[in-house]
Amino acid sequence: MGRVGKEEINRKLLHILAVGFPVFIFYGPGGFGFSRAQVVWILLGIFLFSIAVDFFRLYAKSFRSWFFKRFGYMMRKEEETQLTGATYITAGSLICSLISLTSETFAASAFLSLTLFILGDAAAALCGKAYGRIRVGEKTLEGTFGCFLVCALLTGLVFPHLPMFLSKWDGVFTWMHIIVFPLGIALLELFPIKIGGIKLNDNLYVPAAVSLLVLMR
Repeated sequence: MGRVGKEEINRKLLHILAVGFPVFIFYGPGGFGFSRAQVVWILLGIFLFSIAVDFFRLYAKSFRSWFFKRFGYMMRKEEETQLTGATYITAGSLICSLISLTSETFAASAFLSLTLFILGDAAAALCGKAYGRIRVGEKTLEGTFGCFLVCALLTGLVFPHLPMFLSKWDGVFTWMHIIVFPLGIALLELFPIKIGGIKLNDNLYVPAAVSLLVLMR
């Protein structure tokens, strides 16, 4: 059994807090009195703030020193010279909020896929580091299974009972939904997409891609 470092645990705990984004996308218009367009504008503001923080972290020496002193222990090596995962998950949430403008069904799909990705990605990282033996590129099959299991349990046992979810979904979950959505998350997390040799950050495209699986209904 591997060992999960404190920094990875702290990183994933912070990652899990991002569940607030899909909750806001779905329940913001009804539960908090915002319109869907206002939700998009708010997430755009958060994204621009995150971009600004990364810009100053990368190019302002004094801010960079302050930032690394307080948050550097949670950052991965590659993030020292590029955007952080937090900025990418904010961008992915913004894309999902734009998808939610299409219809209530797409809003429910964006809520589902973004939540599954955030929690499934955390499960994949922790399971992969603790139990990972069979490697597939930079990931492990054990981590992928952990991701799929968490997503399947959430899809089958939690989401159908959330307030307003099935009414917005405009139907009921079938076994196809319980399998296809988690499987889509797990496989996209395992096999990152590359364009021109450049690996895309999965925080950016996985939730949006899986949201569009609603078209299969």
